[in-house]
Amino acid sequence: MTRVAIIGAGPSGLAQLRAFASAEAGGAEAPEIVCFEKQDDWGGLWNYTWRTGVDEYGESVHGSMYRYLWSNGPKECLEFADYSFEEHFGKAIASYPPREVLWDYIKGRVDKSDVRRFIRFRTAVRSVTFDDATGCFTLTSHDLVENQTSSEEFDFVVVASGHFSVPNVPHYPGFEKFKGRILHAHDFRDAVEFSGKDVLIVGASYSAEDIGSQCHKYGARTVICTARSGPMGYDWPDSWKDSWAEVSILTHVDGKTVHFVDGSSKDVDAIILCTGYKHHFPFLPDDLRLETKNRLWASGLYKGVAWEANPRLLYLGMQDQYYTFNMFDAQAWWARDVMLGRIELPSAAEMAADSAAWLEREEALGTAYEEIDFQGDYTQDLVDATDYPDFDIPEVNRMFKQWKADKKADIMNYRDKGFRSTLTGTMAPVHHTPWITAMDDSMETYLLDEAPEGGG
Repeated sequence: MTRVAIIGAGPSGLAQLRAFASAEAGGAEAPEIVCFEKQDDWGGLWNYTWRTGVDEYGESVHGSMYRYLWSNGPKECLEFADYSFEEHFGKAIASYPPREVLWDYIKGRVDKSDVRRFIRFRTAVRSVTFDDATGCFTLTSHDLVENQTSSEEFDFVVVASGHFSVPNVPHYPGFEKFKGRILHAHDFRDAVEFSGKDVLIVGASYSAEDIGSQCHKYGARTVICTARSGPMGYDWPDSWKDSWAEVSILTHVDGKTVHFVDGSSKDVDAIILCTGYKHHFPFLPDDLRLETKNRLWASGLYKGVAWEANPRLLYLGMQDQYYTFNMFDAQAWWARDVMLGRIELPSAAEMAADSAAWLEREEALGTAYEEIDFQGDYTQDLVDATDYPDFDIPEVNRMFKQWKADKKADIMNYRDKGFRSTLTGTMAPVHHTPWITAMDDSMETYLLDEAPEGGG
């Protein structure tokens, strides 16, 4: 029997398991599947842990999740095409749920598919090699609980380990002697820690805007933001003018004083580096390892999934992302059909030419709206090749563009807007508490129809 290894049980790995379950439910013979997950539960990025650095087994902590994170995009844009939020929760909910709600939704679908039995938790993949003579991979893994290492052969390997676990950490002169705390967003866990403190945020993308906003929301005395790429471009509320600022490029640090290229300076208590992540696959040899930065098209992957030099190796979720859960599904269904022999791959030259055409288009993109359309077209291309349920991708594109406009117009209140599900047609209700005053991010409080006594 064909054997398939899936590395990671986050959203992408779970999508792959769900894809095989769907095929089996339709009468197909599924391969023997083993999913390797280093954490003690599924969910990947959506797991929260208080741990930073290393875990109890001496392994690097995978998760970058922090308390009080709420979705920074409409849930209607990431909804599984075969499992609506309404089906899961039994009612319509607001468009921007907190982490615990999204995690529950992710788990709900795979719970129904009975795929947990395929996952080896607390098992870290150490190496993957390919033997040209046998046409098989040898995967070596380590059972962290039993402290035992073993090797076994697989016909296909799916890399679904994500790319938000190894931080990109820049250095600035003076960091060594900074008289405060320096941390990367990977190690950020709780904005309350910075209440009453002066905080410098380095970066200008999603984590910078969210962590910076959270620090302000939960009581930081001042938050200043700096980035080499320029300011975030939002109109911050006038009421924040004494506690929030975007400043010029950081040059160096002297004691607790941070200095900027325009000659200005400020004393801060903490520096939070929101400077992105690296694609990192230490378990793969050079001839199998994807080398890319966070971009919409990753070179070397046919259809953004199959490793062109050896299509028995497949990668999921390696792109810079507007689309998330539903794109991972589209990739997983396509990968499944390759492994089941339903999709015949073209020649190496044809795969390279197809990838080159997508890359050329990506490199010509000039605006965020064009990027959204690009990723929508990519997702549609995958959906059209499989039996994954079609969904209204043009409408999802439109919602993404409206989301961008909402953020531009009112960065602090865009999460109070609502969108209509493309699956059910239901308009999301207004959440009982505006995001800026919603201090409780628990699922229990979020799902209430009215704000609890004392506020939400």
